[in-house]
Amino acid sequence: MREFAVTHSAFYRVFHRGLQQRPLQHLPILTKATLMERFDELVTARDVRLADAEAYLRNEDGSRPFRDQYVVMSTSGSTGRRGVFVLSPREWTRALASITRPIGWVRQAVKTGKGAPRSALIASSAPWHYSARVGRALATSIVPTLRLDAAMPIDAMVARLNEWQPVSMATYPSVLRELAAAQCAGALKIQLQVIASSAEVLTAETRAAVRRAWGDITLQDTYGATEYAPIATECMHGRKHLFEDGAIIEVADDEGRVLPPGEMGTRLLLTVFERHTQPLIRYEISDRVRLTGEQCPCGRPFRVIESIEGRQEDVLYFDHAAAGLVAVHPNRFHDTLERFAVTAWQVVHDDRVLTVRLLGAHDAALRAAVEREVRAMLASAGAQTPHIEILAVDQLERGATGKAPLILSRRPWPVRDQVGTGGDAHWVGPRVTPE
Repeated sequence: MREFAVTHSAFYRVFHRGLQQRPLQHLPILTKATLMERFDELVTARDVRLADAEAYLRNEDGSRPFRDQYVVMSTSGSTGRRGVFVLSPREWTRALASITRPIGWVRQAVKTGKGAPRSALIASSAPWHYSARVGRALATSIVPTLRLDAAMPIDAMVARLNEWQPVSMATYPSVLRELAAAQCAGALKIQLQVIASSAEVLTAETRAAVRRAWGDITLQDTYGATEYAPIATECMHGRKHLFEDGAIIEVADDEGRVLPPGEMGTRLLLTVFERHTQPLIRYEISDRVRLTGEQCPCGRPFRVIESIEGRQEDVLYFDHAAAGLVAVHPNRFHDTLERFAVTAWQVVHDDRVLTVRLLGAHDAALRAAVEREVRAMLASAGAQTPHIEILAVDQLERGATGKAPLILSRRPWPVRDQVGTGGDAHWVGPRVTPE
């Protein structure tokens, strides 16, 4: 892949100049910003240009290939900038083959009766999104599937699922948690055997909500990205294995140092095999991941992820109580908010206010308790407490793909980590929009 990229990509010819014989870890890291800024030089297909690909994404529904052969998809832009990715027919076939592997890992958990088992897929219907393209490509009468847009109102979703009665379901964790609450309340009445979760961090509280709703069923979480999916998925032992036969996957820190098992990285680096149209070599995904050195009883040779803590962009920055800035990790919000009996929560941070939106929190005393706990948590982190609003809502804010991120930051990025520096806060932005 490295030799091909240097030979056929004007970008890589410069980016890797003089490094052809060096180990992979000596190569520079490719960011999404660089990939998009140098798109036309990076791709190896001379008939592919960014302006044309973006026009295709704006005007086409995905039923006709780009340039009569390529599959073009984009990310939602939830980390601040959208990424556009182009796959040849062979690359797309390999991607579809990879995405079916998690299904095979849990297929034995589905007990079939008369007729084909029904499934439900609740995800984005946007034609430029990965899940919509995969859903269309893998549609088959062998497994009758109800496809719902994750952005549709929860009541309408519940009604359709009650009519369809699936035995397996795939969706985002934010949707899953609301459906689990509806099942416990008696509004949703489906008997699931297998649930597949992806595209967002699956929290311990959401897992617990699924157990309350459907008992001890198979819940398989898959970790992936438009750039490479799946990156990892859970086996029947609940261990999340990296798919290392399709890419070299490195867990790295802020300085790009590759970390051993047990250390939390701040970014994941992907070198994807056999992606010749748009080579991705040491491509950065800003997810916080830690590996474990333990072997899994399932016998698979792939390394195992111990934890995924979401994107580095989900870390919120507050003015320090003394000087500079203090970073507050999303886990602190998880630890604080998941102690309360609410259906779901969402934190929105901007320069003016920190808003906590709560589903199922109509009791004013509960909302007051949430505010006290959030204030105490921020104070313990050394943050200067901002204005806090606790809102009871009927629906969380969702982006274009139907996802409801737990953390939304609309405050600009700090230029550098100033925790403990005593320096003035400098910001660049805007930072992150929902999607």
